[in-house]
Amino acid sequence: MASYRIEIQEIIPVARDKAFAVFADHRRFGKLLGAPVRRIKESDQADPNGVGSVRRIGVGPIGLEEEILTFEPDSLIEYTLTSISPIRNHFGRIRFEDHTDGQTRINYTITFDDVVPYTGKLVASTLENGLRKGIRRLPKLI
Repeated sequence: MASYRIEIQEIIPVARDKAFAVFADHRRFGKLLGAPVRRIKESDQADPNGVGSVRRIGVGPIGLEEEILTFEPDSLIEYTLTSISPIRNHFGRIRFEDHTDGQTRINYTITFDDVVPYTGKLVASTLENGLRKGIRRLPKLI
């Protein structure tokens, strides 16, 4: 089993609270990813997408479920994969920071282990490319 780490840092021309809102809302996050995403369990927090909420990404048997572990409005979201998948120990961290002129720096880190040998590299590459494209598309989703 090999370990993988994806690190994405992007600066986008969107205010931090608006960028966070897209990532925090499960449906809007799906538009960012270009995949169907729906909340299947609400959080007990004030925001139904907060800690303890679960989102399903994808359709049918190939869908994945992620649970929100940390939810700090306008600054941090952490989540883990909770469904059976070709990867294990998946952990995602999305940090939002103010940047100059009302822009936002997004630091997105994902770590995971592959289950099937030699598949991790493909999974990492696909995830990273999809997320980078989605983050760059974010200003159009506001």
